[in-house]
Amino acid sequence: MTIAFITGANKGLGFAAAGQLGRSGAKVILGARDAGKGAAAAARLREQDIDAEAVKIDVVDLASVRAAAARVRDEHGQLDILINNAGVLPEATGADRVTGPMDVRMFKDTFDTNVFGAVAVTEAFLPLLRAAPAARIVNVSSTMGSLADQADPQSGYYGMVLPAYQTSKAALNSMTIALSKALAGTAVKVNAVCPGWVQTDLGGADNKAAAPLTPDEGASIITKLALIGDDGPTGGFFDQSGPVRW
Repeated sequence: MTIAFITGANKGLGFAAAGQLGRSGAKVILGARDAGKGAAAAARLREQDIDAEAVKIDVVDLASVRAAAARVRDEHGQLDILINNAGVLPEATGADRVTGPMDVRMFKDTFDTNVFGAVAVTEAFLPLLRAAPAARIVNVSSTMGSLADQADPQSGYYGMVLPAYQTSKAALNSMTIALSKALAGTAVKVNAVCPGWVQTDLGGADNKAAAPLTPDEGASIITKLALIGDDGPTGGFFDQSGPVRW
């Protein structure tokens, strides 16, 4: 059976991706910072006849990350799919606390989850991914992290100025490329995806109301890259339309 672990999976994109993977036949492990919310989310999936369980994980707490990986190792022995979905956008959700475009505290808070959290989780779970016959890593990024789009006045993303969030996603994209090179010659494929502007809590209440995509619609690209075959890409960046410019 395919086993998938998803961070930030008790709601939004992570929960939607868990449902889609579960309906494809995978066993889904919902990583959640709040154990109670994770357990409740897994119970909702089980009501849909999806094989789901929850594991407590706080991606900014290395001990928590390692404990989650150890539990998956002890219970399953390997991992087929890792989705680094947990993310924050405090420049939107805490805009009243932003002191300026180079707010070092905001950069640190954002990078702790969006970059260092993804690195910590990947490091801890990589031995389990290597133990699988054909593992997949999907890093949930954003076209807001595309340097090409940030610099292109014709891009719809040009006017979006969220320095901490954008640079964190650019860093996550770079990590995706580097990791794909490090894993070249193995059965592990790693890609970054942009789900689009989705109705989640990430951008705050106003942005959630304005977003055009449902979590299920946004999660479809996550699921697609998580389920690619041996002839699928690695080291790429994709949205619903295809490759995204770096």
